[in-house]
Amino acid sequence: MNKHLGFVIDQERCIGCEACTVACIKENLGQSGWIRVATLDAPCKDTPAGTFPSLTMHFMPILCNHCQQPPCATACPLEAIVKSNDGPVILNQETCDGCQACLDACPYGAIQFNDQKDKAEKCNLCHHRIEKGFEPFCVICCEGQAIHFGDFKDPDSIVSQMVASAKCFCLKPDEGTDPAVYYLPPNKPRGL
Repeated sequence: MNKHLGFVIDQERCIGCEACTVACIKENLGQSGWIRVATLDAPCKDTPAGTFPSLTMHFMPILCNHCQQPPCATACPLEAIVKSNDGPVILNQETCDGCQACLDACPYGAIQFNDQKDKAEKCNLCHHRIEKGFEPFCVICCEGQAIHFGDFKDPDSIVSQMVASAKCFCLKPDEGTDPAVYYLPPNKPRGL
């Protein structure tokens, strides 16, 4: 049975600590994490919005959306990017020739170019871990327990239940990619 593995990220619980980014670097022996954490509702990364005592600051981890219809895979002339049966979109660095067509095709800006390797890189949903029955490392390391992982095709999974019962949203739904990353927005402005 095919799966549709992915994430729901609870923005109410995300504290912007970037433990997910550090976990990604550590697990994948990378020089930069394939997850970046954007600061929302703030004039800059370390400054909350608003006027005291009504200050707000929210965060949004951004990563590969492991789309059901991945435009990066279609754009790759060497078929170095493939959609696996269990959901992850995998970039085979052995096949990648560094043309960067995938970078331009990704509407989420989730693919990075490694100048040292002259290859594209992206989140692989810790496919090496999920094949062994483990969760992606970012899920385990999330300090705020904001990242939830599961199979969207399983109605009993935590991610399916969150999407069904909450006001979850995905990024750029008009792109038609059918992403596997959803966000649960904050309940109310967080006072700092």
